[in-house]
Amino acid sequence: MNGIANRAGLVVVTGANGFVGRALCAHLGASSIRWRGLVRALPSGAEPHLHGDHVETGDLATVADDRLDAALAGAAVVVHLAGRAHVLRDTTDDPEAAYYAANVVATARLAHAAVRAGVERFVYASTVKVNGESTAPGAAFRPDDPPAPRDPYARSKLEAERELAGVCARTSVVPLVLRLPLVYGPGVKGNFLALLDEIARGRPLPLGRIRNRRSLLYVGNLVEAIEAALRVEPPPRGVHFVADGESVSVPELLTAAGEALRAPARLWPIPVPMLRLAGLLLGRRAAVERLTGSLEVDTSSFTAATGWRPRHSLQEGLAKTAAWWRVRHAI
Repeated sequence: MNGIANRAGLVVVTGANGFVGRALCAHLGASSIRWRGLVRALPSGAEPHLHGDHVETGDLATVADDRLDAALAGAAVVVHLAGRAHVLRDTTDDPEAAYYAANVVATARLAHAAVRAGVERFVYASTVKVNGESTAPGAAFRPDDPPAPRDPYARSKLEAERELAGVCARTSVVPLVLRLPLVYGPGVKGNFLALLDEIARGRPLPLGRIRNRRSLLYVGNLVEAIEAALRVEPPPRGVHFVADGESVSVPELLTAAGEALRAPARLWPIPVPMLRLAGLLLGRRAAVERLTGSLEVDTSSFTAATGWRPRHSLQEGLAKTAAWWRVRHAI
């Protein structure tokens, strides 16, 4: 297989207008790799990006087969980033059904379309949460560890992985699953952005006594990892983890983020048991467990399969994130 060297090297990216999708399309364009971005809806007056194009598909779980086939026509690779992301406080009436439709049904339908289109590689962005919420000290998750999803989001991502493998079995499409930890970088949203806001405002954060290790992933490292997966021969398959070169503790992360923002993080040394008690009383137990627990991944299988190693350090990634944050806030 020739991957992106074949069939004019067209890479189809779902979720192309999302945080990771924007970064990936920009990276592909800068690398002179042709891409086509699939989005649920085009904004009014949208213009195609240099080296690529955006195609409006609507909901991937319900879009007609002929529209999916047209969207994938001529593609050598599909990178599937679209899906329903993890929500801490989900107000949906039936979260399980919402995650199933967006992550399982949509992935299965896209995989069937990829088979019909003769796509060679299918890269699926999954999550470390498929393996669980925490790791013991020195026991990073490995691809062959048994899955242990604990919420509807993680269960839907695991089922999507299995659907992809089943659809691609006995076909020419090579499926690759990348289980990702927290991804950060310019354009980040959610809890990471909220933490940057709190640091910049000088708010005291009661996290100074946490002693954990967590894997993170700068979006610049992620897009280079995806490119490596598109170029290498033979094409990698199966499940792999991707992460930055070193894991960090939460206080180390906040301190480094404060330095990048030029607003030193104000960390209060509150004992972890008190944090957990407060989380229990305030109904934020899961959030506190994520902040205080360790969650590390072993990326050695992906490095062995592709030769990829993360080029960008935490400090570099945070510096670029902080620069974007300042522009966002007109500072």
